[in-house]
Amino acid sequence: MDPASALESAHQLLNDAILYHEGEPVGTAAALDNSVAAENYEECFVRDFVPSALVFLMEGKPEIVRNFLCLILELRNQQSVMAGHERAPGLMPASFKVPKKSDASATPSADFGDRAIGRVAPVDSAMWWMLLLRSYVLTTGDLALAHSDDFQDGMRETLELYLQESFETSPAMLVPDASFMIDRRMGVYGHPLEIQALFYGMLSTAQELLISNDENKRLLRISKKRLQTLRSYVRIYFWLDLERLNEIHRYKSEEFGTGAVNLLNIYPESIPGWIDGWLSPGSGYMLGNLGPGRIDFRFFSFGNLLAILFGLTTEQQAEQIMNLYEYRWKALFGLAPLKICYPAVSGDKWAFTTGSDPKNVPWSYHNGGNWPCLIWAFVGAAIRTGRSELARKALDITLDRAPDDNWPEYYDGKWGSLIGRRSNHGQVWSAAGVIIAHQLLENPDSLPVFESINFQ
Repeated sequence: MDPASALESAHQLLNDAILYHEGEPVGTAAALDNSVAAENYEECFVRDFVPSALVFLMEGKPEIVRNFLCLILELRNQQSVMAGHERAPGLMPASFKVPKKSDASATPSADFGDRAIGRVAPVDSAMWWMLLLRSYVLTTGDLALAHSDDFQDGMRETLELYLQESFETSPAMLVPDASFMIDRRMGVYGHPLEIQALFYGMLSTAQELLISNDENKRLLRISKKRLQTLRSYVRIYFWLDLERLNEIHRYKSEEFGTGAVNLLNIYPESIPGWIDGWLSPGSGYMLGNLGPGRIDFRFFSFGNLLAILFGLTTEQQAEQIMNLYEYRWKALFGLAPLKICYPAVSGDKWAFTTGSDPKNVPWSYHNGGNWPCLIWAFVGAAIRTGRSELARKALDITLDRAPDDNWPEYYDGKWGSLIGRRSNHGQVWSAAGVIIAHQLLENPDSLPVFESINFQ
């Protein structure tokens, strides 16, 4: 399909997916695929809607984004008690279902993980909501919305929840498996990179949008300190290049006291065999996860790309991540965009890590599948680092595959050559991601969300 027709197809899918409540647009469905067995793909997911929202903001249609932001605030109060456990008010839903037109008196129904596989509450929803609010304000100038009592209360409750004291010294945020885009068991419990990038973006956004009054001063002070320590911690301890790999390889373990170098007691024996020779000089990346006695060496694309976009990496680290993409293009991009993580886990490790999940077999879904929806973050990060040629190459591959394949959710295979066996077609954020990527290449200043957060 030629690029013009591909973009027309993407816009058509996005517009057809718009959901209405009381005659007003409030979001977009996750997918338009009549063959899908999972009913919740008819719902609007908070994280899935963000690419759609960015397109609407680009195209001068902020009303649907404003309606979405307001509706999510209203839906916070729908939390149900699950297994006798009542969740905190700062939590925001993973998705919501819009009632049918015939039931005009009904209200949208929110899901806080109660209907999800594994029944895990979404950690990332509130973060995406605050980041989208920032994009809306920067695009429209409507600071009054963010400064309204309801929105100030929403941000304050979320920060109160996310900044609660924990029983660890790391400034990184501790979360369970399946609590964000990686929504099934994948061994990402602990401190996954994607959550740290989103957490940093949310804390930075709070510094911009939360009014500095007597009620908020404590939260602003705590969040500023947390984002500063988080940024330093991630840049030092999550970073991996050849120099850092050699340090870990020569670590002494079982060190006690304040003079310890191996602070998290990482055992060199935990370094996987595939990493030897995988990094080139001048390349590097942020580790997938880090905790006491544990490093997850897998490369997770979304976390690395968001870290670049939000200014969580240094400029040199951002350049080295893009160098790695160029050096390992076939492995990290392949024949369809964009490898969600590398490498896949297989064999006994797959069984223990995923619980023998049939959807997360090696090189499929979140276990090494290729996801077109990530194209917007890749193109944004490539442009941010002055690598427009990589951005163009990535978008050309995406335009050549995704529209002809009817906008699949993900691709299977080590090189992404196969349409996902259990992938939905008509996946809306796949189409929205392509529109954003194209717009950014044609007009790199078209979207204020890419204005660096990087709060000092």
